[in-house]
Amino acid sequence: MKCKNTKKKALSVLLFIFLVFLQPEMEEGLVIRTTGSWYRVLLADGGQRDCRLRGNYRLRGNKQTNPVAVGDHVFFELQDDGTGVIHDVADRKNYIVRRATKLSKQTHVIASNIDLLCIVATLGLPRTSTGFIDRLLVTAEAYHIPACILFNKVDLYDEELWEIHNEVKAIYTAAGYPVYEISALEGTGLDEVKQLIAGKTVLFSGHSGVGKSALLNALSPGLALKVGDISDWSLKGKHTTTFAEIFPVESGKWKVESDAAAPGNLSSFHFPFYTYLIDTPGIKEFGMVDFNAQELSHFFPEMRALLPKCRFANCTHRHEPGCAVKEALDEGLLSAERYKNYLGILEDIETDYQRP
Repeated sequence: MKCKNTKKKALSVLLFIFLVFLQPEMEEGLVIRTTGSWYRVLLADGGQRDCRLRGNYRLRGNKQTNPVAVGDHVFFELQDDGTGVIHDVADRKNYIVRRATKLSKQTHVIASNIDLLCIVATLGLPRTSTGFIDRLLVTAEAYHIPACILFNKVDLYDEELWEIHNEVKAIYTAAGYPVYEISALEGTGLDEVKQLIAGKTVLFSGHSGVGKSALLNALSPGLALKVGDISDWSLKGKHTTTFAEIFPVESGKWKVESDAAAPGNLSSFHFPFYTYLIDTPGIKEFGMVDFNAQELSHFFPEMRALLPKCRFANCTHRHEPGCAVKEALDEGLLSAERYKNYLGILEDIETDYQRP
């Protein structure tokens, strides 16, 4: 009996050694660009590799159009032609995801391992609705991503637009979100933005035409990203960014100390004193996924503070008696605009739940 156990242990050790030697040697890096089936990966020494995804890995992410996204920390096997094959993706600390298309069940990961979401908005051409802003903010809350709002093109404001801006700003500052007035064209507010984002992985998101690429060019002129115009007939932006991409910018150029080398910050694994700027294609509509109707109010900070005072634990804050949210709304303590957007999102969630 003892002899059999010894043989089993010996075989197990041999099998383990055999499997170890069969494993290909892996390199690792940060995905900084996604274009179709290819991924540009940044290496620890500053070099870059173009990589493909191992075929059977796609089966793990069959509900996602992109199982690998910018911001992912990946492990790949180097091929003879100098390209790589991605075998695995490290666990994400967070990510921003949206519905791939309005009626689709598939999801699309915009970016992962994000330290800050900067929603770039405009009140002129094109007009960014508060509904769009709130959908992004709710998603950021759900995935524990700090967020702020950058109102661009303030150089175009007239007296009426400034009045509208101040009203909208009051809504979001009351909800606890930082709001900044900037002009990528004239440089207004950019020093403050540089201080805000230094040493972080920052996702810039918004409609086409709000000036995301122009803003990144202003923050780091060497990028020279293509900037588009506003469509004459629709007064909306034209897509200039066609795929997501991360641009590492040396924070030292801004004379700002960075603490991005903190353990667990995967996105800053390679260059602890760099800021990672994520440029993404403009979003026309932001389709939300995997939200529960009863939990939605938890992602509105000003509502979340009132939830313990509601009579019912599953209160939807529409018609239930003893609703603290409705009472605060009636007393003018909550934004009617944010509440209207909450109801719109809630209706979409319930409609999506009923759809086969």
